[in-house]
Amino acid sequence: MQKTILNQTHRDLGARMVPFGGWEMPIHYGSQIEEHHAVRNDAGLFDVCHMTVVDIRGEQAKPFLRHLLANDVARLTQPGKALYSCMLRDDGGVIDDLITYFMDEQWYRMVVNAATTEKDLAWLEEQAASFGVEIRPRRDLGMIAAQGPNAREKTVPLLPESLRAKAEALIPFQAATDGEWFVARTGYTGEDGFEIMLPDDAVVPFWNALVEAGVRPCGLGARDTLRLEAGMNLYGSDMDESVTPLESGLAWTVDLRDAGRGFVGRQALEAQQEQGNLRHFTGLVLEGKGVLRNHQKLFDGEHEVGEITSGGFSPTLGRAIALARISPDAGDDLMVEIRGRRLPVRLVKPPFVRHGKACIEA
Repeated sequence: MQKTILNQTHRDLGARMVPFGGWEMPIHYGSQIEEHHAVRNDAGLFDVCHMTVVDIRGEQAKPFLRHLLANDVARLTQPGKALYSCMLRDDGGVIDDLITYFMDEQWYRMVVNAATTEKDLAWLEEQAASFGVEIRPRRDLGMIAAQGPNAREKTVPLLPESLRAKAEALIPFQAATDGEWFVARTGYTGEDGFEIMLPDDAVVPFWNALVEAGVRPCGLGARDTLRLEAGMNLYGSDMDESVTPLESGLAWTVDLRDAGRGFVGRQALEAQQEQGNLRHFTGLVLEGKGVLRNHQKLFDGEHEVGEITSGGFSPTLGRAIALARISPDAGDDLMVEIRGRRLPVRLVKPPFVRHGKACIEA
């Protein structure tokens, strides 16, 4: 079991530690609900050192990434701008979902998921062979996320002086660097904030400074309820190598506008589009009491029409919500099977909550 550089710090703060993607990570520090509300109403702090930063360098970096990703990095023209995309197999299955930052014409930075790091790196190396670019995992960097409506104002004064003005000026989905530290206005909570990549030896002092400034440590439990409320996909639950972005609510991340861009998986996606009859990816709200969980079956009358991919309790809304994949012929009046009972669910368009506000009707 791998441990991040903050492992002992979490223990000192009373965290309950659990295995996650091959890493030992904090699930909560006492109250998952309070941590969730801290991010929605103030500021919360997450250890994301288990995720892997990868630098891609070389004259062919842009052509390589235009080949590798379903979204098109050619859209990135301003230094620091970020792009969310899926990295696909030839058959359109999702190898991983990730964020790529354009720093200059010969340098892009990518952040990949912890549980998929090794297969991602192997795939990157294989695909890069004909482009002559350098794939460099930055094992020397840690990563911390400060999220919430007050996260930026509490974080900026604690950054190196060389980065404060740059960080203050960032717009959403943009990053800045001073050569060592890297600050991005991105996140996985549906709230404003920063993801900060920094040298390993600076991680613990910076974390402690943020805690002293009133940014509340939060575990994986709150991270999951926050991203679910925000309608953000989780790799391994909402999509994986067995499904394409077109059936995972991620068609918006597939850029087909340049007919000459032959990215990996394009032919499979175009064939799937032409065939039609795609499964829908939707949000659900449980009508009444109960808990929605991953893999619960959904029914239209007596006909099974799909299943929940991510489900849980929404602390902000005070009710059970879920993401689900359903048959194209499914109606609007669906039932979920929970412990042998079938209960009605309402179909809604995610997100459920964004920037602290409900996005669906009660």
